[in-house]
Amino acid sequence: MGAMFRSEEMSMVQLLIQPEAAYQSVAELGELGIAQFRDLNADINMFQRKYTSEIRRCEEMERKIGYIRREIIKDSVAIPDMPEEIPRTPNSREIIDLEAQLEKTENEIVELSENNNALLQNFMELTELKNVLEKTQVFFSDKSNVQNLEATGGEAANDGKPLGFVAGVISRERVIGFERMLWRVSRGNIFLRQTNLEEALVDPKTGDTIHKIVFVAFFQGEQLKSRVKKVCAGYHASLYPCPNEYNEREEMLRGVRTRIEDLKMVLGQTQDQRQRVLLNVAKEVSNWEIIAKKVKAIYHTLNMFNVDVSKKCLFGEAWVPTDSLQDVKTALVNGSAAVGSAVPSFLNIIATDEVPPTYNRTNKFTRGFQNLIESYGIASYREANPALYTIITFPFLFAIMFGDLGHGMILLLLGLWMVLWEKTLDKNKEEIWQLFFGGRYIILLMGIFSMYTGFVYNDLFSKPMNIFGSSWSINYNTSTIMENKELQLNPSEDYSETVYWYGLDPLWMLATNKIIFLNSFKMKLSIIFGVVHMIFGVCMSLVNHNHFKKRVNILLEFIPQMLFLVLLFAYMCFMMFFKWIMYTAVTDEDHLKPGCAPSVLIMFINMMLFKSQEPLDTCKEFMFEGQDTLQVIFIVLGLICIPWLLLAKPLYIMFKRKGQSAEHGSEVAHQSSSNHHDDEPMSEIFIHQAIHTIEYILSTISHTASYLRLWALSLAHAQLSEVLYNMVFQIGLSNDSYVGAILIWLVFWPWSVLTIGILVGMEGLSAFLHTLRLHWVEFMSKFYEGLGYAFKPFSFKALLEEEEAE
Repeated sequence: MGAMFRSEEMSMVQLLIQPEAAYQSVAELGELGIAQFRDLNADINMFQRKYTSEIRRCEEMERKIGYIRREIIKDSVAIPDMPEEIPRTPNSREIIDLEAQLEKTENEIVELSENNNALLQNFMELTELKNVLEKTQVFFSDKSNVQNLEATGGEAANDGKPLGFVAGVISRERVIGFERMLWRVSRGNIFLRQTNLEEALVDPKTGDTIHKIVFVAFFQGEQLKSRVKKVCAGYHASLYPCPNEYNEREEMLRGVRTRIEDLKMVLGQTQDQRQRVLLNVAKEVSNWEIIAKKVKAIYHTLNMFNVDVSKKCLFGEAWVPTDSLQDVKTALVNGSAAVGSAVPSFLNIIATDEVPPTYNRTNKFTRGFQNLIESYGIASYREANPALYTIITFPFLFAIMFGDLGHGMILLLLGLWMVLWEKTLDKNKEEIWQLFFGGRYIILLMGIFSMYTGFVYNDLFSKPMNIFGSSWSINYNTSTIMENKELQLNPSEDYSETVYWYGLDPLWMLATNKIIFLNSFKMKLSIIFGVVHMIFGVCMSLVNHNHFKKRVNILLEFIPQMLFLVLLFAYMCFMMFFKWIMYTAVTDEDHLKPGCAPSVLIMFINMMLFKSQEPLDTCKEFMFEGQDTLQVIFIVLGLICIPWLLLAKPLYIMFKRKGQSAEHGSEVAHQSSSNHHDDEPMSEIFIHQAIHTIEYILSTISHTASYLRLWALSLAHAQLSEVLYNMVFQIGLSNDSYVGAILIWLVFWPWSVLTIGILVGMEGLSAFLHTLRLHWVEFMSKFYEGLGYAFKPFSFKALLEEEEAE
C-alpha cells in the first residue's frame, strides 16, 4: 500500500545503444514494461525514418497471418486460445525464418485454395450439364413444341427444317427479365421451356448457396441463335452442349456422371489435404500474431531513437521509475550480450524541466479503486493519491446509503463469484462486462460494508433482528395490551438503562415514531461523517504542501481552511455528541431531560445570526456554561479566516517579489506561488485567490449539506424495502392455512426479482453514483489537482491486452 500513497518518482534517462544491439535491448525493455520513450524524431515523416522498411516487413507478415486466419475460420477449424505464456521475442535470424515459413504456408494455402476453387467450378459446371441433360429429356419428347411456338405468335418451321435450340442454366432471380428480353429480341419467335433444379448449388468463389433453373430456348434461324446467345451472355446464363439425338444425350450423360464421381473423389482428397495444412497452422497462428505485433512495436519504438553523426550509435530518451533504473541497466546488458556486442550500452540520467508522467503501481485489487480516481483526472506528479483511502471510504459511504444485511449479502455473493472465478470470467471481452468485472473487488467490499451497516441499522430485508434482547420492557398487563392499539413506553420506567449491545434496538422498528427517530439519527450521522471526510481532505492538502516544499502555504492556506471548517462545522458535530451524552430521561436535573434538549440545527442558525431564543420553563438555552461566549469567539475567528485566506497569500507573493527584485534583480523565488506562474501579474493573482476563497467558503457550506444525501438515500432504501415486503411478500403470510404455504412459494419469486432488480440493481447503482460524487467533489476538491498525465510504458503485455480488447 505504501506505493499507492503517491505516484512513483520518475527519472528522465538517455539510452546509448549500439545499432546491432538496439533491437534486442528494446525487446528486453518491452518485456519489463517500465520505460516510456520520447519521440526524438517528431519533425520527421514516418516514411523517412530509419526502420520504416522493417515495419513494412512486419505489416506484410501481419497480412499473411491475417489471410491464414481467415482461411482457417472459413473452413471452421478451431484456433486455440492465446497462450498464457507470451512467446519470447525472436531474434533477427528467427524473424527471417518466420517470414520464409509464412511465405511457404501462404503459397501452399493459396495453391490449395485455387485448385479447390477450380475443382469446385468444374464440379458445378458438370452438375449443371448433368441437370441440363436430365431435365431437357422431357422437352425433346414433347411433340407440341411447334404448336406452342405458333401459339406465341411466331412462325412454325417449314420446308421440313427442324427447330434450333440452346440449353443452359440461369440464376432464379434473373429468369423473369431473361424471358422478357428473349421475347422482345425475337418478337415472339422463341419458345422457352424451363424447370427448377431441386438441389441448390454452391458458388465456388463466395461459398454462397444459389438456386438455378434449367432452360431450353427453341428458335429458327442462325440470326435468332446469335441473338439468343448474346442475351444469355448478358444475363450470365451458362450454355451447355446438348445433342439432338436421344442416344447421344444418354451417352453424354453417362460420361458426365462418371466424371462427377471422379471429381468428387479428387475434391475429397484436396479438402483433406487442405484440412491437414490448416490444422497444423492453426496451432501456431496465435503465436505468430503475437510475435508479429511485438516485432512491429519494437521497430516503431526504435524509430523514436536518434542516430548520432557517425551513425555508429543510437540514442533515445525515456521516462523510467527511479526504483527501476537498475532493471533498465540489466536489460541493456542482456540485450548487448544476446547479440555478442563488444561495445556496451549506456544509461545516463539527465535533468529536465518537463513534468514527469504519473505512475501508480497497482494490482488486481487496487486497480478498480485507482480507475475511479483516474476517471476524474490523472493525479499531478507526486501529489497524494486518494485511491489509497478510497479503498475504505468508498464502500463505507456506499454502505451508509445501502445499509441492509440481506441486500449486502447479495452484493457479497456477487463479488465473491467474480473473484473466485475471475480467470474464467475474464475471458469474456465484452466492453460492458469488462467494465463491470474490473470493479469486482469494489463490489465485494461494498457488500461487506453494507452487511456491517445493515447490522448497525438492524435491517434484514426491512425486518429487524432481536439477537441480544431488547433493552425495553412492556410493563402493561395483558388486557391493556390487547385492548389498546398503541401504547407508550416511558424511558424512565420501561428502559433498563443498558444500551443494546450492537446497533439499533429492535423495538424501535415496531414503534409508530420509527421514521422520526431514524430521520434524526441518520441525518446527524450523515453530517458527522461528511465533516470528518472533508476535514480529512483538507489534512491531505497539508501532506501535499509539505512534500512539494511549499510550507508557507500551510500558514497561508491550510490553517485558515482548517480553522473555518473546524470552528463552525466540527463544532456543530460536537454539539450533536454532547446532546446525545448529556440529555437523558433518567436524571434528577430538569434542564437535562429530553424535553429540554435544544435543536442543534436551530442553535447553529442562531449562532451564525447572533440570535438568542427564550427557553422553556426549567430549561436552559445553551447546553453548558459559557457556550454563548465560545460561539461568539468561534464566529469571529471563522470570519477572520476569510480575509486571511483571501489576502495573505497574494500579499506574501507581492512582498516576496519586491524583496527578491531588490536583492537579485528580476529573479523571483521558486516558492512564491503554488499554482501560478512566477511572471503572472499581481492583479491576476489577487483575482485567482479571490475565486479560490469564495469557492472554498461557499463549498464548505454546500458540501456539508451535500452529505445529507447519505441520510436521504438510506431512508429511501429502507422505506422502499419495507413497502416491497409489505405489498408483495406479506400476501403469502396473510393466510394461516395450507394455502398460505403455496402463496409464500408463489410470491417469493416476484418479490426476489423485484428485490434484486430494483433494490439491489437500481438502488445500488444510484448509491454508487452518489458515493462517486461525494469523493470527486466533496472530498478530492480539498486537495486533489488531477492535472497530470498517465505513464504509458512500452510494454508487450499492455500492447497485447489492448489488441485483445479491440
